[in-house]
Amino acid sequence: MPQISGKRPKNLRKTFRSLLSYMGKHRFLLLIVAILVTISALGNLLGTYMLKPLVNRYIVPGDMKGLIFGIAVTACIYGLGVLSAYGYTQTMVKAAQKIIYDIRKDLFAKMQKLPLSYFDSHTHGDIMSRFTNDVDTVADALNNSFAMVIQSFIQIVGTLTLLFLLNWQLSIFVIFGYLAMFLYIRFSSQKSKYYFHHQQKYLGELNGYIEEIIQGQKVIKVFNHEEENLAAFQKKNDRLRAAGTKAVAYSGTMIPMVVSISYINYAIVAILGGMMAIYGMTDVGSLASYLVFVRQAALPINQFTQQSNFLLTALAGAERIFDLMEENAETDNGKITLTPVKKDSFGNLKKCSERTGFWAWEDPSSHSLTPLLGDVRFDHVDFGYTRDKTILKDISLYAKPGQKIAFVGSTGAGKTTITNLINRFYDIKKGRITYDGIDIKDISKDSLRRSLGIVLQDTHLFSGTIADNIRFGKLDATQEEIEAAAKLANAHSFIRRLPDGYETMITGDGKNLSQGQRQLLAIARAAVADPPVLILDEATSSIDTRTEELIERGMNRLMEGRTVFVIAHRLSTVRGANAILVLEHGKVIERGDHEELLAQKGEYYQLYTGMFELS
Repeated sequence: MPQISGKRPKNLRKTFRSLLSYMGKHRFLLLIVAILVTISALGNLLGTYMLKPLVNRYIVPGDMKGLIFGIAVTACIYGLGVLSAYGYTQTMVKAAQKIIYDIRKDLFAKMQKLPLSYFDSHTHGDIMSRFTNDVDTVADALNNSFAMVIQSFIQIVGTLTLLFLLNWQLSIFVIFGYLAMFLYIRFSSQKSKYYFHHQQKYLGELNGYIEEIIQGQKVIKVFNHEEENLAAFQKKNDRLRAAGTKAVAYSGTMIPMVVSISYINYAIVAILGGMMAIYGMTDVGSLASYLVFVRQAALPINQFTQQSNFLLTALAGAERIFDLMEENAETDNGKITLTPVKKDSFGNLKKCSERTGFWAWEDPSSHSLTPLLGDVRFDHVDFGYTRDKTILKDISLYAKPGQKIAFVGSTGAGKTTITNLINRFYDIKKGRITYDGIDIKDISKDSLRRSLGIVLQDTHLFSGTIADNIRFGKLDATQEEIEAAAKLANAHSFIRRLPDGYETMITGDGKNLSQGQRQLLAIARAAVADPPVLILDEATSSIDTRTEELIERGMNRLMEGRTVFVIAHRLSTVRGANAILVLEHGKVIERGDHEELLAQKGEYYQLYTGMFELS
């Protein structure tokens, strides 16, 4: 029996319509399934009904030839039902896989278009569960429950109809038995669903706790917390055991109770039917067929109830999927694009198809070309991640082409937020941000981000080779370009010493590499993109001194001729910046180079001399 979580879709009609829209793309296959399911169900009903003519026309009169013929016809009916059942199960599997393929494809495509604010407000585990648990639940329902519900419904309606046609007097007693079945199924389902819901909740908590413990093994062993963790695990495990025991205890009684009620019902009907046959109130053939229908009735009732509940639970999962699909995608009204250019003999920019290393902003309305230089300016910018809280207040700053701008300040001052706005990961509330004199809202996000290179403090590497990870910065990069970028980042020497060199496989977000090596690859990935603007979230903060010196030599070469924004966690890395901006509570409180800020003896001076700590 499938485990029922107890959850139901909040808007059943809307979710069902959304699911039907996907099913409608494969309506021909589903029509075949519906026809075959109907044939299978009717074949089972008609085969059972054939007992009446077999007994009355052939067995009682002793017609052996007629009996053989009747048995052959009955066998053909059942055979057609079996073939139809095989046909609809295979066809339903194909249809279900096509539907799930479409849903999973659209879900992933939608996720790619969601703004970062969505990922800020939803946990990664919750998003992943939509691709795994929710999609799997819908797939199971389509594969197993969809056809089963149709077949069970047809069998229930057909059985009741034939029971009344065969003997309406006995059917009155049968109806009371059915009501008793439905009442117990309803009671058992409600109880088991309640405990299955808690079981899933406790299972999620236990899995989360186990994952946390596995990740923190070093800390646990250092502080000798094994016994305490075991005690906490046992407590969570006991809750799961108790809920699981009660859930299975209630759900496990459903089938035995329904079968028991059907046996009692069958015994009563058999006794009464036998008495009616003795007194000539019914014929033997009708009674034989009737009793078989009574025995068979419990199965479709049980299946219909269970599969209906499972379908509703699957629709709850589908609702979560469609809720994500209905989230507002990241808006992009920018029209200005980035295009490669070259200079003609007169020094004028001309658009070209090949990559020249020179870029320009192209305005499609006027076809004008503005050279990409890397001039970034903030003009009285206000921003907040939520409407009721402003993070950045009246920020004005500029970075001329080729300048290195550093941001320093305490945690939460707004350093990373400023760089997120340059990328248009978030849109500002007030003010204006320009890039080479163009409002970044007028630049398409793809082109804007293509002109920027980012090296984050927390490096993320993808499964694949080292070359693939460097190539992520420029998908059409040649091997020569990849190696040149690695040399620029001073990563080439360590890559060459690996067993497979650039073809070395990276697994587990680079767990087979050191932190320094991962940072070097991230810098090489930015270098191969050859962006005019670089954003460095203190790329050397998690690296030892020796590796830091190695990186800084490469970084200095990488930063030549580029506009660079550096988020500083160590003040020793910003002394060479053209301008240092000190932020506090979302405001720029000081600006100048290293010597100028020290002379002011303000916030920067206190941070640099150790009077305040930078976090």
